[in-house]
Amino acid sequence: MLHPTPDDTVILIAYDGSADAQAAIDTAGELMKGQPATVLTVWERLSDLVARTGSGMAIGEIDFESADRSSEDQARERAEEGSERAKRAGLDSVALACVRGDSVAATILAQADAVGARVIVMGTRGLTGLKSLLLGSVSHHVLQHADRAVVVVPSPATAHERAAHSR
Repeated sequence: MLHPTPDDTVILIAYDGSADAQAAIDTAGELMKGQPATVLTVWERLSDLVARTGSGMAIGEIDFESADRSSEDQARERAEEGSERAKRAGLDSVALACVRGDSVAATILAQADAVGARVIVMGTRGLTGLKSLLLGSVSHHVLQHADRAVVVVPSPATAHERAAHSR
């Protein structure tokens, strides 16, 4: 995996492997073909997850180091998968896996700074109403706190539903 530098990146694409994130990559390729991009996958340490969720797991029986290595490896693979998709979409991409900081959104924003991205591209699950309030929204947080352009691509299902409704 190559590590992007500020001179290399125009686009930071948040990628978690979902259909929403795949649509975001495809849209970035359509809109910004040929541009340098970093495909970012954020992962979380198990100890941080346990502390954040207050899980009642039997902590003494868990090999946190092994679990974290596995999570990081999976995140690297996912980022590579996203980078390959971005290349097929016409972007000059590199993969980056990064451990979660305070939140996924804060990590995305920090990495956009670190690689000097001019735009952040991400998908959205299209949650509305109560689901959005209860589950929170990474894309909403990024939009509210970004100091650069943000492109939020609706999920394929949401886009299809909206298109059908508008006809």
